[in-house]
Amino acid sequence: MQCVILAGGLGTRMAHVTGTGPKALIPVRGIPFAAYQLEHLAREGITRVVYSIGHHGELIRDFAGDGSAWGLSVQYLEDGPQLLGTAGALRKGLREGLVDSSFLVMYGDSFLPIRFAPVVRAFERSKLPALITVYRNEDNWDRSNVVYEQGIVRLYDKRSERRAPGMLHIEYGLSVLTAGALEEGALSGVSPADLADVFHALSVRGRLAAHEVTQRFYEIGSPGGLEDLERYLLAEPRSPTRLG
Repeated sequence: MQCVILAGGLGTRMAHVTGTGPKALIPVRGIPFAAYQLEHLAREGITRVVYSIGHHGELIRDFAGDGSAWGLSVQYLEDGPQLLGTAGALRKGLREGLVDSSFLVMYGDSFLPIRFAPVVRAFERSKLPALITVYRNEDNWDRSNVVYEQGIVRLYDKRSERRAPGMLHIEYGLSVLTAGALEEGALSGVSPADLADVFHALSVRGRLAAHEVTQRFYEIGSPGGLEDLERYLLAEPRSPTRLG
């Protein structure tokens, strides 16, 4: 299955590290983060990647190229002059034929040390238009935002003012989406359109599946997250063999 990497964010919390560059190229143990992510995707059997890029996305393009250094085929989806948001960018990719009718999606600042095949199988069994991976977080690594029950998301909501009882899980960062899910969860007239709002709309209709994982996620979107990832990699060395 094709994987879309959402890497168009501004990365303001990490500006002291990135300068004006994208988070995906933050050095992790001296290696651009994207190399870790792309190598893990290749290891998990992904062959086709679409980078959704915006702010200084040409730097990601220069680094990853056509993906052949990792045995991947990499293409690029650009926001253009108007910010589209994560859901808006995916809809554009579908219109332009870059994004398949069903696809994996993850964030350009996340390292997710899990197997991808069980996620795809859970999505196929669910017969629902979308699936997110969830982790029982209990507000540990970040604020929990999912009410999860037996393979279904009963409620997904990232807004703190709508905190609900039973929110013990957090969106892990790897999802499977269909074109139908993006249409079903669309908010008419909203631009830029956020994927979190699509997930919320699907969850309140009982249309969002979930696959629970037990390995914590890592991210480089904050100084603390970057330190955690470097400690993890030091304990379990995974330095990419291919650096683009």
